[in-house]
Amino acid sequence: MRNLLIFITKYNAFFLFVIFEVISLVIYIKYNSFQKATFITSSNKITGGLYTRVSQFYDYLKLKDVNDSLASENARLRTALKSSFYTDTVAKHKVADTTYKLQYEYIVAKVVNNSVNRSSNYLTINRGSKQGVGKGMGVICGLGIVGKVIYVSDHFAVVQSLLHKDSQFSAMLADNKEIGTIEWNDELDPRWGLLKDVSNNAQPKIGELVVTSGYSLFPAGVTIGRVSGLRVKGGGYSLNLQVKFAVDFSKLQYVNVVVNKMALEQTGLEAQEKKNE
Repeated sequence: MRNLLIFITKYNAFFLFVIFEVISLVIYIKYNSFQKATFITSSNKITGGLYTRVSQFYDYLKLKDVNDSLASENARLRTALKSSFYTDTVAKHKVADTTYKLQYEYIVAKVVNNSVNRSSNYLTINRGSKQGVGKGMGVICGLGIVGKVIYVSDHFAVVQSLLHKDSQFSAMLADNKEIGTIEWNDELDPRWGLLKDVSNNAQPKIGELVVTSGYSLFPAGVTIGRVSGLRVKGGGYSLNLQVKFAVDFSKLQYVNVVVNKMALEQTGLEAQEKKNE
């Protein structure tokens, strides 16, 4: 306390100057309308700028919640697409009774680990069997297909990426519906793949969209990429088409696991058919 009193006494002139300066400024602003308006305007600009910065900071902190919300909304909207339903049509005496039944549902997941620079690439997602994820399910994102689930624990799953030397999925040209098989070109470049064994009658065009055929883990029409080059196979009966993938695998953050509600019924029938052969 004694030191404080000594400090104030030593610099009393400075403190008196500051006090009188503040009092004079208050009186000057309070009793002069122009200066008062100028002061209020300036203070509002400064305060508004501070509020904007604070708001931006809080918005940044809430980005994770916003991303989670958008990912969930995308999954809900994808489930509502017509391609997620199948048509059960019964025609009798020229009267058609058509009912749409849900075939595909989507589980939102966040990518927690990912690789793109190996010959066998995988990603890990934060959803597992407790959330309905099962082995063999397809995985997509907003831009296109990603891969398939190969390992599942209670709360996580490992996905074999499309960027894997053993990944192959049924695909087709969007315009003329010619079927082929999409795979990675395995040149350690995550941008390019091959659509193999397409009929040479297809007459594909550079830039033509390549989508899923509906014969594998995914609904028909999910984007894969676009044709970027043509290669004639030996013999000339089919084509291998170079495809630029729509998905940037190095930037994956959120994905949707495709739940085919009729997969067990289909695989059961196919297994029975094989036994009878």
